[in-house]
Amino acid sequence: MADGLNMSRRIRRTPYTDRVEAAGVRGFSVVNHMLLPKAFQPSVEDDYWHLCDHVQMWDVSCQRQVEIEGPDAEQLVQWMTPRAIAKAKPGDCLYVPITDTNGGIINDPVLLKLTDDKFWLSIADSDVLLYAKGLAIGAGLDVAICEPDVSPLAVQGPKAEDLLAELFGDGIRDVGFFKYGWFDFQGTPQLVARSGYSRQGGFEIYLNGARFGPALWDAVWQAGERHNITPGCPNLIERIEGGLFSYGNEMTRETNPLEFGLGKFCTLDGSIDFIGREALQKVARDGVAREIRGVMFDGPACPTCAIPWPVMVGAYQVGQITSGIWSPRLQRNIGLSLIDRAHWDIGTPVEVQYHDGSRRAGALSALPFA
Repeated sequence: MADGLNMSRRIRRTPYTDRVEAAGVRGFSVVNHMLLPKAFQPSVEDDYWHLCDHVQMWDVSCQRQVEIEGPDAEQLVQWMTPRAIAKAKPGDCLYVPITDTNGGIINDPVLLKLTDDKFWLSIADSDVLLYAKGLAIGAGLDVAICEPDVSPLAVQGPKAEDLLAELFGDGIRDVGFFKYGWFDFQGTPQLVARSGYSRQGGFEIYLNGARFGPALWDAVWQAGERHNITPGCPNLIERIEGGLFSYGNEMTRETNPLEFGLGKFCTLDGSIDFIGREALQKVARDGVAREIRGVMFDGPACPTCAIPWPVMVGAYQVGQITSGIWSPRLQRNIGLSLIDRAHWDIGTPVEVQYHDGSRRAGALSALPFA
């Protein structure tokens, strides 16, 4: 299968794409109709070790913001998610699964509360903008919904804080985990959150104004040179090791938050109303029929998991690997799979079946792997 993109105006470039191309990007994916760089280093393993030891900058402009503002903004946001948001304050970031009437996951964004009547949803790969607009129109809510000119740039890795302190000042060190602050860049206030799609620590700069994109990239790069910065992208090895889930891979509308251990983000006692409440309450009463697990399995480095691999116990399929990779740290293949209740105990022997029919012996693991 060819691995490439035929570019058109339907696939949007980002404010950083010119810099990304100049930095030697080796390929792109598409998320929210926008380019996402997917490879820079000679291999995903080189990229992994660098991320774990140093610092990288990622063009994650594809994390589009759905801005919801107006007198009914909090009502709409609460209606979209099972997580109670009433106690959130400006400066807070909240992980908020968005559900449909069946309790299925439509998206799993980060919510940023800007003011009492203004929110951003920093979304994964689905059209939440249209969903929010439809709900608002159908319910007659007094809100304005748009996609603002905001383009996140992630700075991830153990040296990220020192780098951004040099760029924005030591106030960056006071930003708590899943909190944000405002920092000056070229005379403009910019939102910087301690967050990101890795477990190595870091920040996301929610750049307001695409025209500042090249200048921000250059400023981060220059400040990062003494910290051995490289361009990068969300790393598959690090994501799977860390037990981070991907919408469209692990999570879809056919799955629900309770299957992913996200019950702590779901208020099911009836104190809040949200779409899918009755469905999730029933799942909670009955118990989930499957639950996410890690799978460690033998063999040489596994191929790309573009189509899920069945997870077998004898002749029975009990799950499917939706993301898989060779872990150089663990020296094993690792993957993520929802596993049927009867077989989900940690340590259960399983086999992973490739599409050529061959099988690799393995066992279920707790998450995160490392």
